[in-house]
Amino acid sequence: MVAAPVGAAPVPDKGLRSNSLGLLSNMAIGLSSTAPAYSLAATLGGVVGHVQGKAPAMFVVAFVPMLMVAVAYKELAADTPDAGTTFTWGSRAFGPWIGWLGGWGLAVSAIICLANVAEIAASYLLRFVGLTSLANDRVAVVGFGCALIVAMTWVSYRGIVVSERMQNVLMSIQFAVLGVAAVAALWAVYRGTAGPQAVRPSWDWLDPTGLSASQIAAAVILCIFLYWGWDACLAVGEETKDSSSTPGRAAVLATVVLMGTYVLVAVAVQSYSGFGETGLGLGNTDNHDDVLTVLGRPVGGAVLAGLLVLTVALSALSSTQSTVLPTARGTLAMAIYRAVPERFARVHPKYLTPSFGTVVMGGSALAFYLTLALLSRNTLEDSISSLGLAVAFYYAITAFACAWYFRRTLRRSMRNLVLRLVFPVLGGAAMIWAFVQSAVDMIAPDYGQTVIGGIGGVFVIGIGMLVLGVPLMIACAVTRPAFFRGRTLPRATAPEDA
Repeated sequence: MVAAPVGAAPVPDKGLRSNSLGLLSNMAIGLSSTAPAYSLAATLGGVVGHVQGKAPAMFVVAFVPMLMVAVAYKELAADTPDAGTTFTWGSRAFGPWIGWLGGWGLAVSAIICLANVAEIAASYLLRFVGLTSLANDRVAVVGFGCALIVAMTWVSYRGIVVSERMQNVLMSIQFAVLGVAAVAALWAVYRGTAGPQAVRPSWDWLDPTGLSASQIAAAVILCIFLYWGWDACLAVGEETKDSSSTPGRAAVLATVVLMGTYVLVAVAVQSYSGFGETGLGLGNTDNHDDVLTVLGRPVGGAVLAGLLVLTVALSALSSTQSTVLPTARGTLAMAIYRAVPERFARVHPKYLTPSFGTVVMGGSALAFYLTLALLSRNTLEDSISSLGLAVAFYYAITAFACAWYFRRTLRRSMRNLVLRLVFPVLGGAAMIWAFVQSAVDMIAPDYGQTVIGGIGGVFVIGIGMLVLGVPLMIACAVTRPAFFRGRTLPRATAPEDA
């Protein structure tokens, strides 16, 4: 059944604190949710392992579909600024079943991410204060990580203003230290003081040709994790000034800032470290878990080494808190539209935050973290490799929802044709390709560090978490039929003059 072109429906008041964030504050939440310092530390080595010196090219390649998806978010947010984002827009474009699964994909991404960033934040904070023995103690790290999840959930519970101020500080520290480290490394390379392992930057590093489809897919799925998080800008859109335009602009600007930062840091790291198999070389697999802090002491001595450790810790810590924000607001929207239990619609009367949803999100991340930590460290590490599957899944739904929802407006202008059809479809198609190609590769038992039932653990965790949403969705459909019959959030299309 094709929906009638009803245009933008009024967004129900969710009781959140409106007009609390400006453009820069909104960007800060998106950038902090991305956790650039932690993301680089955790995945740059893996990207280099897949594509060697073409890591900067992969950041640019992954940026193109990310920008296209961000444009789709911007167009949808201008029409319907709703905290439900993918859930709301997917439901309006394709109906309740696709919308619900899109919302689940966002929740899965957040739960997996929270478990891993809590682990990293705990380990690096212990290292920074000199408690190296505790940083290598699994019980101490897991216990501290659980405490950080609880603490950051409490900050999110206390209100968007408190969260925004914290994110502004943490984001500023991250980008300042990353910029100083990258410039210092390149300065040493060009002065000839970086050591014999260093190499001059090459334009070939920005050329993605000569790689296989599997190499590109493996690198892009990691890069999707690197970029993921900017959409938090849209989830707090109803709490942002000029909600029809500011969140979308913030999302697009955030992706551009991330791309520039990632390319600069990747070029600097490759130049200073070189590609040898010993010492600082990126061919040395011992460096792949954290190429940033390995560089700290050689580039800038003990001071820069300590700052990089602290920066990665603060990056992971800020992501722990900012990842709770969009997911709790997503479940709030789902409850408002009666797609999940009504308890998720509770908003704290003083702090004006989705209190129940925030607590549940923190509790879910805590349970997931403890479960994987008890299984093994390798299982936890494989879970972060699977994160790109869930992200690509719900980004694709959002991109295609934009093209379908605005289909009646495409003939109105070239702008509409490009921004509402060409960009979203290409961005969504790229996400689907990365999802399928990576899923096929992940099935192999030698992919990642764990094997479950003869299948790669990365595949089992990533696909398993997404499939888990199906019985939950069916349970909600049985107990809350109004949403799934299209009564609370009906399908719609934008009118021709939108």
